[in-house]
Amino acid sequence: MNETKSSPSRVVTRQVACDWRRAYAVAADPVRLPEWASGLADGAVTRDGDHWIAQTPAGHARLRFAPANDLGVMDHWVLPEGVPEVYVPFRVIEVDAGRCELQFTLLRQPGMDDPAFERDAAWIARDLQALKQLLESA
Repeated sequence: MNETKSSPSRVVTRQVACDWRRAYAVAADPVRLPEWASGLADGAVTRDGDHWIAQTPAGHARLRFAPANDLGVMDHWVLPEGVPEVYVPFRVIEVDAGRCELQFTLLRQPGMDDPAFERDAAWIARDLQALKQLLESA
């Protein structure tokens, strides 16, 4: 099998017509993940101590999140069943008054070929679009 590894990472972005603090409040709330993050939670997300448990498309996963902050950092770590933990850098930054940008960094995982990387990037783009629609409709 030919694994052409085009890039170790890709930043997927979406600009959103809302204040960055509001975007942060929604996107950083684990309970709201099922509203927009189909790649991470396609059912209820429940707290388990310092972690959260989510039903993902690939099965259950343990999630942990960066502490609440005033910097727009929403990094999280995902531990799917039987797979090493995955670090997920995620930010929201202010572009100007009433407008922000969501920045999600996809990191290529060991053994991930180009088609899988492209599928993940497309899924992230769909999820960010869903988050944009959620934020702009409220």
